[in-house]
Amino acid sequence: MQKGFFTGYKAYLQLERSLSENSIDAYLHDVQLLEQFLSIQYPDLNVDQIRLSHLKEFISYLHELHLAVGSQARIVSGLKSFFQYAEVEGLILENPTQLLEAPKLTRKLPSFLSIEEIDLLLSVIDRSKPEGQRNLAMLETLYSCGLRVSELISIQISNLFLDAGFIKVIGKGNKERLVPLGAAASKQIKLYKDQVRVHQTIQMGNEDVLFISNRGSALSRVMVFLILKKLVAASGIKKNIHPHTLRHSFATHLIERGADLRAVQEMLGHVSITTTEIYTHLDRAYLRDTMQKFHPRFDK
Repeated sequence: MQKGFFTGYKAYLQLERSLSENSIDAYLHDVQLLEQFLSIQYPDLNVDQIRLSHLKEFISYLHELHLAVGSQARIVSGLKSFFQYAEVEGLILENPTQLLEAPKLTRKLPSFLSIEEIDLLLSVIDRSKPEGQRNLAMLETLYSCGLRVSELISIQISNLFLDAGFIKVIGKGNKERLVPLGAAASKQIKLYKDQVRVHQTIQMGNEDVLFISNRGSALSRVMVFLILKKLVAASGIKKNIHPHTLRHSFATHLIERGADLRAVQEMLGHVSITTTEIYTHLDRAYLRDTMQKFHPRFDK
């Protein structure tokens, strides 16, 4: 996008619409997310060249990042505001958001938990039982790393790099990626591994599997779902929650707090949505810095 647009838009929000600083920051953040996306996909595109097709591609990208539907709808609203401003100021000839529809909100499946609900869910785990420490470590890891449940149950002890603050994950297509691991998750994994798992009898072939059932075998996807379902019931949270909800929450909380789209994409293990060029190898220190700055429980 051309320089000077943000300055003019911010002044418009301050003077013409008299918005609060928090609202102004939110509107600017929406446009910055679009700018990040376009700078990767269409680096030579000027603001007056943005069309509806580009915006639809951007919304699809947010969907693939598991950003909550409500957050997607808010971003669409923010983009409409920006392009209305640009049209009034004569900066664009055609408003590309006129036919842009926000994702429809649904009451059936809330797509993410708030930070307070995450804390509540973790607080009801009974740590007096051995499986309680395992369950706490599992949920902390799901939320800390934004993992798929299939990735969680296949974590190997040999792929833990707790001192460095990373975990190696085997994703779809057996693709490996390194994901930063927060202090809260790292602490609970250590406690589980050193104080609980070490006393279990492990079935042959599961020696390197991190999360083990009471019978000494690897947990199944269904078992993780049932564990989470019981915890949700105990917490009193009135939402239909499944393991993937924590992955949605991970992405939503990072992006809503200002994390870079490409960093979130890599941590989720996504390949390019439209071209392979959007998927760039980011420095591991940068990914860790992103997590430390934007993840609610990274330093807990």
